[in-house]
Amino acid sequence: MATMAAASGFFSVASTAIDSGGKDTGKHGGLPASVDARGIGTKSVSSRGLVKTNAQAPSKVNGTRVGVMDGLKTDDEVSSSPPPRTFINQLPDWSMLLVAITTIFLAAEKQLMMIDWKPKRADMLTDPFGLGSIVQNGMVFRQNFSIRSYEIGADRTASVETLMNHLQETALNHVKTAGLLGDGFGSTPEMCKRNLIWVVTKMQVMVDRYPTWGDVVQVDTWVAPSGKNGMRRDWLLRDYNTGETLTRASSCWVMMNKKTRKLSKLPDEVRAEIGHFFVDTPPIVDEDSKRLPKLTDSNADYIRTGLTPKWSDLDINQHVNNVKYVGWILESAPQPVVESHELASMTLEYRRECMRDSVLDSLTSVLGKGYEDLTTFGQVECQHLLRLEDGGDIVKGRTEWRPKRSYGVKSFDQLPAESA
Repeated sequence: MATMAAASGFFSVASTAIDSGGKDTGKHGGLPASVDARGIGTKSVSSRGLVKTNAQAPSKVNGTRVGVMDGLKTDDEVSSSPPPRTFINQLPDWSMLLVAITTIFLAAEKQLMMIDWKPKRADMLTDPFGLGSIVQNGMVFRQNFSIRSYEIGADRTASVETLMNHLQETALNHVKTAGLLGDGFGSTPEMCKRNLIWVVTKMQVMVDRYPTWGDVVQVDTWVAPSGKNGMRRDWLLRDYNTGETLTRASSCWVMMNKKTRKLSKLPDEVRAEIGHFFVDTPPIVDEDSKRLPKLTDSNADYIRTGLTPKWSDLDINQHVNNVKYVGWILESAPQPVVESHELASMTLEYRRECMRDSVLDSLTSVLGKGYEDLTTFGQVECQHLLRLEDGGDIVKGRTEWRPKRSYGVKSFDQLPAESA
């Protein structure tokens, strides 16, 4: 009886009409079967119908406020009650402020690095932005290049086309740095007024050693007069770290009218623009005046036909870049020589320009020796002709080849240690 009185004190059960045959089967210390352990009314199903039971917790017992059972809450109380107030959840959300502060610091650090940039290895460029500068009393332009991984070939050295591109880049940057660049491709303001452009007539290249991946090449270039209406440009390529001479090159240039595509004299106004940049020095490469026999289909050892320029082969003067001719000439070079030898020297004579829709043939003959077993030869000399399909000569050339040397690619443990 005492148990039942205590239970009825906590759980007040409304009177409900039930069947006379129904009985209370109390559990949990005398709790009715229709009331669960939390004191919440549940639905029970009898064999004769539904019996509804409602349980309500009194607000006070013996003057003391009580709830349901200690530590248990109803579903409504759980969903509606706010989280407990603690020191952590009363703090503001600092995440956005931290992101803003981090962004400001990173931007400031980047600006400081750009302003006070210093090379950390001895083989890195002293000219970090690759712009070059004029040295030796304004007569020589100097620019450094780092040999990239995509500029080397199967023999782990820079290709001759890579070196030729460096020559062309420094020539144009020389004109730009000197303040003579108009709106043309290497043309001065006075040349632009007269629709004049520079075209190369002869190029001589002597390669002493090919740079490898990671090497820094220092290129010096200068100009000098060549006859009455021409200009000579020379280049000297050296290893930036050791000063070793890698390549020497000399070229002759004349003017051509961009519209009529005919050669032109050197106007006095243009001479006045570029004359004070001329250097009175002999060519860095002795002129190759050797006359070659006429090369035809009958005396050519190797012929490659059907060569056509792509859109990417054209420069802004709408003709094929002169560096592309080198690749076409080597298309017909003997494959055994290309695989076992390296190009030591090259002389090219440009006869006419190649346009976008031109179709060319490349012819090569080996001079002085047979070509049955070229791999056993030491020095190999070849004669080349690049011509239009209809027979007009584009470029005549002569190349000398020597057996390939072993070039080692720098590994990471060979790189100089970082300086403080």
